[in-house]
Amino acid sequence: MSYRLIRPLFFALDAERAHNLSIALLRMMPTPAPLKVDPMLAQRVAGITFPNPVGLAAGYDKDGRVAHKMHGLGFGFAELGTLTPLAQPGNPQPRLFRLVEDKAVINRFGFNNGGQGAAADRIARYRRPVGEGPVIGINIGANKDATAAGRANADYATGVTCMAPLADYLTVNISSPNTPGLRALQGRAALDDLLSAVMAARPAGGPPIFLKVAPDLEPADIEDIAAACIDHRIDALIVSNTTITRPALQSPHAGETGGLSGAPLTDLSLGKIRDFRRLLGDRLPLIGVGGIANAQQAYARIRAGASLVQVYSALVYEGPYLARRINAGLKGLMARDGVRHIGEVVGIDA
Repeated sequence: MSYRLIRPLFFALDAERAHNLSIALLRMMPTPAPLKVDPMLAQRVAGITFPNPVGLAAGYDKDGRVAHKMHGLGFGFAELGTLTPLAQPGNPQPRLFRLVEDKAVINRFGFNNGGQGAAADRIARYRRPVGEGPVIGINIGANKDATAAGRANADYATGVTCMAPLADYLTVNISSPNTPGLRALQGRAALDDLLSAVMAARPAGGPPIFLKVAPDLEPADIEDIAAACIDHRIDALIVSNTTITRPALQSPHAGETGGLSGAPLTDLSLGKIRDFRRLLGDRLPLIGVGGIANAQQAYARIRAGASLVQVYSALVYEGPYLARRINAGLKGLMARDGVRHIGEVVGIDA
């Protein structure tokens, strides 16, 4: 059924209720057959073969209920979470808002999830051996009380220990604006301490470690983060999370607090990919997130330096098969440019 026909039904519901309904519907779907590696689009990043470069960003499947099914919608990989060591309810509702006029979303969830232990049990039931099933990343964070008490590093180390056996890669999320004090971990001294703890906790032969940062970074912040990633041998950098800035918006929800995502983030996130690529060159793979809603925007992110891209908020407006359309569109753009493999254009505009 065309998403255009059913979208009004979802939009008639409160945004969080619609989100939960979509998860429930996906849980009822049978698990699809493995996704075939696309010879034009497959990417090798951090030792992992991604069948295509379009992934599902963290935040949609918070508790690992449907990540193993997302390849059926065309995603080359899916990132679940954010998961914290202990279950926590997150911030009070309402905490998710559609900005329809702006094709945007504001959320202030606050890492609501059922905890890493419950998620680990659930993921273990459907998880195939690493490398044999769909590529699944696990996004980890710190509990709100641990962050407030200055104990965030211990929470991240716990997350690595708990989730490493189940993940193709782990993402250290220090960029959500909805946990007070979390973004302070992006400062150089704090980041050095955190990454030291994370890398020490990774078991021998454990999964690659990715770092997810905010788009609201000054040039000095970008230089510090880039240097820290190289010094601590981080495997990839995800750029970026939601923004706390507020460009000109039309929606009546524009004044809501929280992280803004969707179309207004496109240029800001693209600019940060360019900044990191200029500093890092090809020494560290980049993953572009934020305001990607079509193949042209994904292609621009790749040409700016991203080896992979992720989408989430655009699904609200474009429907569940967005990844398939982006992948098909990427092939069309490559054919136009005489490109045989997507890797040929990574960073050529940087």
